[in-house]
Amino acid sequence: MAELLIHYMAPIMFAALVLLLLLGYPVAFALAANGLIFGLIGIELGLFRPDFLQALPERVFGIMSNDTLLAIPFFTFMGLVLERSGMAEDLLDTIGQLFGTIRGGLAYAVIFVGALLAATTGVVAASVISMGLISLPIMLRYGYDRQLATGVIAASGTLAQIIPPSLVLIVMADQLGRSVGDMYEGAFVPGIVLSLLYAGYVFLATLLWPKSGPGLPVDAIGYREPDGARGVWPLGVLTLFSFAVGYYIMMQTPVRGGADFVILTMSVAVTVAFLSAVFNYLFGARRLILTVAATVAFAALYFALLDAGWQRMALVAEAMLAGCIYAVLAGTLERFTGVRLISNMAQQVTFVMVPPLALIFLVLGTIFIGVATPTEGGAMGAVGALLLAIAKGRLRLDLVRQAAESTAKLSAFVLFILIGARVFSLTFYGVNGHRWVEELLVSLPGGQVGFLIFVNVLVFLLAFFLDFFELAFIVVPLLGPAAERLGIDLIWFGVILGVNMQTSFMHPPFGFALFYLRSVAPKDSYLDRVTGKRMEGVTTGQIYWGAVPFVIIQCIMVGLVIAFPQMVLHYKGTGPVGDPSKVNIEIQMPATDLPPLDFGPPPKIQ
Repeated sequence: MAELLIHYMAPIMFAALVLLLLLGYPVAFALAANGLIFGLIGIELGLFRPDFLQALPERVFGIMSNDTLLAIPFFTFMGLVLERSGMAEDLLDTIGQLFGTIRGGLAYAVIFVGALLAATTGVVAASVISMGLISLPIMLRYGYDRQLATGVIAASGTLAQIIPPSLVLIVMADQLGRSVGDMYEGAFVPGIVLSLLYAGYVFLATLLWPKSGPGLPVDAIGYREPDGARGVWPLGVLTLFSFAVGYYIMMQTPVRGGADFVILTMSVAVTVAFLSAVFNYLFGARRLILTVAATVAFAALYFALLDAGWQRMALVAEAMLAGCIYAVLAGTLERFTGVRLISNMAQQVTFVMVPPLALIFLVLGTIFIGVATPTEGGAMGAVGALLLAIAKGRLRLDLVRQAAESTAKLSAFVLFILIGARVFSLTFYGVNGHRWVEELLVSLPGGQVGFLIFVNVLVFLLAFFLDFFELAFIVVPLLGPAAERLGIDLIWFGVILGVNMQTSFMHPPFGFALFYLRSVAPKDSYLDRVTGKRMEGVTTGQIYWGAVPFVIIQCIMVGLVIAFPQMVLHYKGTGPVGDPSKVNIEIQMPATDLPPLDFGPPPKIQ
């Protein structure tokens, strides 16, 4: 019996952990207890010496001194401050007005705002609860299908799982021993593609079942022009002009591709659009001479910076100059023809979207271009969130206290799970469990593809019962060495698992996003505060069935990331990347005409 236990210690230990988790014990304590119990058993059986466990304090201290994990409380605090300061409400209201008349427009607005909130908050709970409170009553008021409405809200909230600055990507990078910045840059494109797949599903659903997502009535749309027009086309012209300027300016820099190019281009476009809207709002056609004066001042600044050789600062001044030129054109056209190039809708969308987009550049832009580490970027994001709350006049002591308390709770939750995971892994590695798992996974048929299929099916099934933090701390450290041995890029592998782990939020019946939405969705019938009509509540079954199509979309996205790895591997840069072990080095000396060597006759030996 003892020999059998010694031989199969690793699988028995893993099975015991699964059993403890299924019995409902807290994950952190189940991990630590499992590690300590089997550690004592291993000492008794002679698998390792008692001083083996003396490495435990050093491992705990290593967790406490890990600077990378400091980014988790920073990003959590940033997201909670933004959510409580009303940024989500302003975004949903404005973007909902913009897309409202289109069939399924409110659903598109929820997806768009969900992606923006994901790129600024990184907290799933904040995104789902905000959109559930704000957009769900509006969608129900105008006759949206309950399954489509709840599914879109829950799925869009989970975009915070994969779009940087995601908390799970920080943990994933730490567990795989890779750079958080590389993980962020690799996950950027898959996050955008997943958002587009969500929008594609809404388009298909409203095309096949038009009543599932009707457009808003015309009288429900605000921000109109004096003649009653909506003024959408000026917003399109401003957007195209801004991004054209952003692309032109970025082509003058060494950055040529990847997520950093997209982020920097967007930051330039935001600067151009914001200055155009600000000068048009302050002066417009009435005080056109002031806009012209500002344009001349920025032009002088631009040429002065060029003469001084400050190329980067000159590019910033060039973006500002482009915004002023557009404002001059808009003011001139309005003054002499009455046509507005910057409408009320364009101004509202610009003013509402610029703060979160500026925060995205502050956080992700500085990380991608290497100016700041993720921890420093998170700290700047937290300060930026406080400044935005001050600018909106919504910063209160109670808001800061609630955000700080929630941040402390989540950080303690993550910390204790990580400590428990280290206790478990210490004993598991002591009995060579990592080698057992690695040999098991490496020997799977199909090579890399077979390994990826098996691992993703395993993670998908475990996501029914485990939270994404638990999966990242328990499963990922066991899978990483096998993936690296098979030659799989660990950033690519981490992003694949990150997309897969999104399903842990959407799995009926244990998905946390579904729980968050259930907590804010009306259970019973209620009177709508705008129309006064009695509305039916949302059942739990409708929330669950609404999540199923989006779980399928997330699984499709996993397949796309596997099939098209360049969506992630662009983080390595646009240059060719070779294997140093396969490089043949041949050194050739240049041909030279040298005189023959003459050492003279050999010496005589006497």
